[in-house]
Amino acid sequence: MPDQDTAEFRPAPEGAPAAPWVAAAVLACATAAGAAWWFWLRPVEPPAAPPPVASAPQEAPVAPPPLPEASGPQNPVGALAPADAALPALAESDARVAGLLGELLGAGKVASFLVTDGFVRRVVATVDNLARPQAPARMWPVQPMAQRFAVGGDASSPALQTIAPANAARYAAFLDFVEAIPMEPAVALYARLYPLFQQAYEELGYPGRYFNDRLVAVLGHLLQAPEPVGPVRVQLLPVNTEVPNPRPWVRYEFADPALESLSSGQKILVRMGPANEARAKALVRELRRRVATSEVARKQ
Repeated sequence: MPDQDTAEFRPAPEGAPAAPWVAAAVLACATAAGAAWWFWLRPVEPPAAPPPVASAPQEAPVAPPPLPEASGPQNPVGALAPADAALPALAESDARVAGLLGELLGAGKVASFLVTDGFVRRVVATVDNLARPQAPARMWPVQPMAQRFAVGGDASSPALQTIAPANAARYAAFLDFVEAIPMEPAVALYARLYPLFQQAYEELGYPGRYFNDRLVAVLGHLLQAPEPVGPVRVQLLPVNTEVPNPRPWVRYEFADPALESLSSGQKILVRMGPANEARAKALVRELRRRVATSEVARKQ
């Protein structure tokens, strides 16, 4: 879930989520319960206007690698549940999607945790970006979380600062919410609405590719996130300017180059703390097991 007034752990001072988590995403979250993972994890920026019609990505995916050319989907969604026979146009689908999410999760929970305007496009863009260096917060399908990223350690020695243990508590409410999502009906809802996700994915710049294949690949990628033992050191990204920064916490990055080089989604998982990362991975693993319909993907 995103932070309310911070975008900590940016790989650069530009505004993007540090990654994860991972996002992915709740339609595929709540739509798929699925994107559950994504949400959990993103830093924050103030809410922005609804996403415009998706445009082609500006950079190639960092991981997982591009899917091989194929005549059809590797993980057919039809094996999960049939798509609804009469779906609204993607541009007019917000009300229908929000209504179905409300039936599944409860209108109050949807209002508290999700951003329903442009939800399908937000989910697709976020899932695709979780395996990239940056996952722009303006596209996330979840509401910002309260409080801001906190560090501990020796304040007089930036080299000794670490992620504060109390920081993990910020994600508890959202993880509780996601763990309470009924997985089977959530995945069935994802399948019912899948044509909308597929259209949004193609509009993003992937004609002839399949969103569920990308979802399966990204979920597998998130499961490969490292699980550091002990305090995780962080440092402020230096900025050469005489103008005071009123929000220095947005410039934190991992001190370990290996961690800082992770994808946005993997960074989110690491940042949320070992216990929360274990909870998140359990959800990711179960979701992947359900949406990976090919025998090859199930064995990976």
